[in-house]
Amino acid sequence: MSKRSEMPELPRLQPGWVWLAGAGPGDPGLLTLLAAQALGEADAVVYDALVDERILALARPGAALEFAGKRGGKPSAKQRDISARLIELARAGKRVLRLKGGDPFVFGRGAEEALALVDAGVPFRVVPGITAGVGGLAYAGIPATWRETNSVVSFITGHNSDGVVPDGLDWPAIARGSPVLVLYMALKHLDAICARLQAAGRPADEPVAVIQAATTAAQRVLETTLARAAAEVAAAGLMPPALVVVGPVVLLRQALDWLGAAEGRLLVPDPLGTRSGTRAG
Repeated sequence: MSKRSEMPELPRLQPGWVWLAGAGPGDPGLLTLLAAQALGEADAVVYDALVDERILALARPGAALEFAGKRGGKPSAKQRDISARLIELARAGKRVLRLKGGDPFVFGRGAEEALALVDAGVPFRVVPGITAGVGGLAYAGIPATWRETNSVVSFITGHNSDGVVPDGLDWPAIARGSPVLVLYMALKHLDAICARLQAAGRPADEPVAVIQAATTAAQRVLETTLARAAAEVAAAGLMPPALVVVGPVVLLRQALDWLGAAEGRLLVPDPLGTRSGTRAG
């Protein structure tokens, strides 16, 4: 019988340092070991709106928990104030954990905060997290890539810093070049985005999935099409935070919805017909 190896020795969060860490998409089980260790060591945890309360409960007793969330359309902390607070805490000798949903460098403004720390001479470490565009899809039973359908996947923000659809994107090039699109923060402008993709040549009946509150107990998944997505999202009452996935991999959910199977859903083998030679159209 093999002896179980001991946990590896991990770096420690030191006084005067800031760790910019990803909390993952929601499920506490998706925290990295480094992020979990930092929660147990930090004097101050500055956290975002999408960090699950069960994750915050892992902070060491006596740690100061400071909310610094940014939510579209709602009163939010200003980015410069958040960065200034991180610098202030570090200069006071605190062990600071900046905890962000998903991965801090994927649509999370982690780079902006890191640059502010560099300007201030504050030492920092980046602790990657599982981004919702990967972990959220997996919990919905949708692989980001599948060798029979796509060797490219694109992560796209559904709005720019002004809260509008990013016009600077080359939508025709995206539509042609990436078989699978994963859109963050896209519900508000979903109708316009779907219209632009169709105008750029994506078929109206292309599979789409919308995943609300991915990896949490509140997760809901809507399977629809590009032409019907906006109307069906509104009818279903889906709300942010949500991911939108466009592409043939959505059909694989019929076979890979492992959470649904645990609740009795009958899975369909080979929904794309790739093994039988009769690929679905």
